[in-house]
Amino acid sequence: MTEIVLFHHVQGLTPGVRALAARFEAAGHTVHLPDLLDGRTFGTLEEGLAYAQEIGFSRIAERGRVAADALPEDVIYAGISLGAMPAQMLAQTRPGARGALLLEGCLPNGEFGAWPRSLPVQVHGREDDPIFAASGDLDAARELIGEAEHGELFLYPGSAHLFTDEGLPGYDADATVLVVERALEMIRKA
Repeated sequence: MTEIVLFHHVQGLTPGVRALAARFEAAGHTVHLPDLLDGRTFGTLEEGLAYAQEIGFSRIAERGRVAADALPEDVIYAGISLGAMPAQMLAQTRPGARGALLLEGCLPNGEFGAWPRSLPVQVHGREDDPIFAASGDLDAARELIGEAEHGELFLYPGSAHLFTDEGLPGYDADATVLVVERALEMIRKA
């Protein structure tokens, strides 16, 4: 089976992130969950974002790179919102990546160089999420998908951010089931 590196969102390595990882593990995959925020979790997006800004986004990306250094190269990189940053960076720059799964976050394609054309990528987000759809991530996702030979963009109804974390108010059980099903299909083909 496949090894997946799942980077958490700005509220930290929450029980909901662990539950999402468990869904992939139940399908027979190994999931690594690097901690990007010093073991801290936050009750709100605003608190988590304030801490991320305090330690710096480049430091968070570097923590993701260091965590990946201890793992095999042939992994799927996955990230939720803030975690999409190190996932996308590593998928684009670390040799041997098998694919990328970007949930509720995507950086402009040129941020880390050109997307490796044959590298599979999926981006999942809510169509009315102001953090994803209105802040440029959706536009970046469309551009990235256009560059990838095997790229898919999935939009789900709703506006709540972090809809795959079952412990947060924006959780959407039905959409999360679809995310996991679609991601498992990509992983199977990668």
